[in-house]
Amino acid sequence: MKISIERATLLRAVAQAQSVVERRNTIPILANVLIEAEGDTATFRATDLDIEVLDKAPAQVERAGGTTVSAVTLHEIVRKLPDGALVSLNEEPGTGRLTVAAGRSNFSLATLPKDDFPVMATSEYASNFTAKAAVLRRLFDKSKFAISTEETRYYLNGVYMHVAESDGSKVLRCVATDGHRLARIDAPLPDGAGDMPGVIVPRKTVGEMRKLLDDDDMDIAVSVSETKVRFATPEITLTSKVIDGTFPDYTRVIPQGNTRRLEVDASEFAKAVDRVATVSSERSRAVKLQLDEDRLILSVNAPDSGAAEEELAVAYGDEHLEIGFNAKYLLEIASQVDRENAVFMFNSSGDPTLMREGNDTSAVYVVMPMRV
Repeated sequence: MKISIERATLLRAVAQAQSVVERRNTIPILANVLIEAEGDTATFRATDLDIEVLDKAPAQVERAGGTTVSAVTLHEIVRKLPDGALVSLNEEPGTGRLTVAAGRSNFSLATLPKDDFPVMATSEYASNFTAKAAVLRRLFDKSKFAISTEETRYYLNGVYMHVAESDGSKVLRCVATDGHRLARIDAPLPDGAGDMPGVIVPRKTVGEMRKLLDDDDMDIAVSVSETKVRFATPEITLTSKVIDGTFPDYTRVIPQGNTRRLEVDASEFAKAVDRVATVSSERSRAVKLQLDEDRLILSVNAPDSGAAEEELAVAYGDEHLEIGFNAKYLLEIASQVDRENAVFMFNSSGDPTLMREGNDTSAVYVVMPMRV
């Protein structure tokens, strides 16, 4: 194999590949990227056996072929090459070495045979549809903060993507929860997605897929089966196994009867929470909210480090309420608000609190209170 490829194009391809490979693994070839060249295209494939990413890039192919080389090492080399460089990748048959050359720089890297590289089995997808990158980005960006990191409840270690009913029409919905907070985000159902099986997209896949979604107008081809999910742009295809488990009935924890309504400027609220939480002990980071008519007092009392208090002008017309929350959870939820105002719906100091953006019910968040 011998190809020449523009540095920026190569960097994008190997950056995606090296972020998928597992740094610590017992199978050496899983640390490698599979490079194959034919016609005027080079493909870069990487996998950790759960996720596979395939990136196609234009290249000048002098000699077709393929090999595998350390993804991290190749990425580091390409990253340090000067902008605009033309990079030559050359593997002479039988040498077991790949030469990387650009300008006066020359590197020789050890390779492993491409035939040993594991390629993810193809799958029959029950549902295939297309969605705009901006729609998918909103669904996953606004829900991923609530993904659980608890390995024992592995079925919460991802975002549950499924078809749901909302106000009499079907929507594409993403839900994530860790038992302390929950995010439920809806988008109009794309054509062809009506029979999609509900799947739990793993946290790592959400992170990798997010890199495909920066161009708002790009169409993303989504394919879903009971065991796999695939997101594809014309250049990059990301295929992932889904979490084998049953997502709990999240509708039971979304409060329906909360009547005490607080409306507050989301960014002012987040900044105030952040300021008063500065003195709280790292272990609990509890912030108390005291609500009276059109007034909110945020306070923290940490006996070992100090106390803080801040008052905000808000829209609130119900009876006095005192309720405590983990400061980190409040900050994460407040930072999801794209509009100016966040609306909190309370019931009592011991019940879950609901938050949404103004009157928009397509993004709903639930957070459990703390004793303070």
